[in-house]
Amino acid sequence: MKPLGKRLEGPMAAKLQSNDPKTKSPGSITFSKAATHGQWGRAWEVDWFSLASVTFLLLFAPFIVYYFIMACDQYSCSLTAPLVDIATGRARLSDIWAKTPPVTTKAAQIYVAWVTFQVLLYMLLPDFCHKFLPGYVGGVQEGAMTPAGIVNKYEINGLQAWLITHLLWFVNSYLLTCFSPTIIFDNWIPLLWCANILGYAVSTFAIIKAYFFPTDARDCKFTGNFLYNYMMGVEFNPRVGERFDLKLFFNGRPGIVAWTLINLSFAAKQQELYGHVTNSMVLVNVLQAVYVLDFFWNETWYLKTIDICHDHFGWYLGWGDCVWLPYLYTLQGLYLVYHPVQLPTRYCLGVLLLGLLGYCIFRVANHQKDLFRRTDGCCLIWGRKPRVIECSFTSADEQKHRSKLLVSGFWGVARHFNYTGDLMVSLAYCLACGGGHLLPYFYVIYMAILLTHRCLRDEHRCANKYGRDWERYTAAVPYRLLPGIF
Repeated sequence: MKPLGKRLEGPMAAKLQSNDPKTKSPGSITFSKAATHGQWGRAWEVDWFSLASVTFLLLFAPFIVYYFIMACDQYSCSLTAPLVDIATGRARLSDIWAKTPPVTTKAAQIYVAWVTFQVLLYMLLPDFCHKFLPGYVGGVQEGAMTPAGIVNKYEINGLQAWLITHLLWFVNSYLLTCFSPTIIFDNWIPLLWCANILGYAVSTFAIIKAYFFPTDARDCKFTGNFLYNYMMGVEFNPRVGERFDLKLFFNGRPGIVAWTLINLSFAAKQQELYGHVTNSMVLVNVLQAVYVLDFFWNETWYLKTIDICHDHFGWYLGWGDCVWLPYLYTLQGLYLVYHPVQLPTRYCLGVLLLGLLGYCIFRVANHQKDLFRRTDGCCLIWGRKPRVIECSFTSADEQKHRSKLLVSGFWGVARHFNYTGDLMVSLAYCLACGGGHLLPYFYVIYMAILLTHRCLRDEHRCANKYGRDWERYTAAVPYRLLPGIF
């Protein structure tokens, strides 16, 4: 259950080697033996709030997804109508469940074929896009060093998988007609059950693997609570064999490759039902395709984000990427099948500009941070030498180190201005659906809560790490997301 913007590890700092003779190399700053008992990855111990949150999500997240999809299928996307019907006695839970399509053999065949195809593309076809696309970095790439000191290699071929998949989709839609382009929408709820089965199966496999045959036992984190271990994961980079990395595969595929196919299927259904595709549906398809293509174009960069460098693989990622992402991130397109909206031209252009502006802020802000780190601050940001705050911190092995915190470019506007770009893009998705219902606005509400929580969590870690230097930084850049407001 990831947000739009991927994050580089830690604050926007460039790590420097200290003059202290005890200082180690940047790799050993994070990955010494002492550090393996520090703050890498998720928590070592579970407090009551974390346990309550984990229990709530395990119990209710699947029902939240079902509720949204059921509301569209049975109540024309009204979020309140099911509750009113139940409260007034016009319907019972059993009545709603009885009207819900069950898993079908056809849906199971579609889903198995889909996942199998993506596994084959991931495992068997070396990347060739990097050979002819200028600026694209693909092929075999190294990830960040793990706490155990392991540097994993990855076959970066997500863009290639996306292109092949969509090429075959369009060839089928316009030439072969082996199946209808509305096939995803027509089997949407039966496919939901298949996605749940895979999500729980891979999460259960991951926890069993972590206990009995981990890829590297030094990269495991166990707590005394099984539910927390199951949800947040134990293994850092669980692999089957040498090449099949569960975290990278499920983070990027099959859910994100499917995202644009799902939207195309919704557009095809709108065409079938109404004889045309509305500009709002085109807008949603375009804006969300920009994000998906950005994700795969920057897949190598993604190896250095917190999703890979910080998160463990458990139910949160396994089930979340199979179910939460493809079913709730595509609510705008689903809504527009039931409620086609033709937007005024000026409004449509305004939403498009908002989405593209948000994307540019997100991408440029992350580029500035990445450039700053790769060059240890020896670069130009907005045509000038970057302004920095020198700071120091003590790692888990009690060694002192120096860092630089960036206060130039977008990082001088707000401390998490890349998240601001995320929220602008998210809002554009929702505004494309007009103002008729609350349901399509779930995404921006969810993103606002999630990113605000991430801001607070990140800053808590940075405050503990940098102490008074962090106070100097927050004084120089006083706002987190919105200058003058928050």
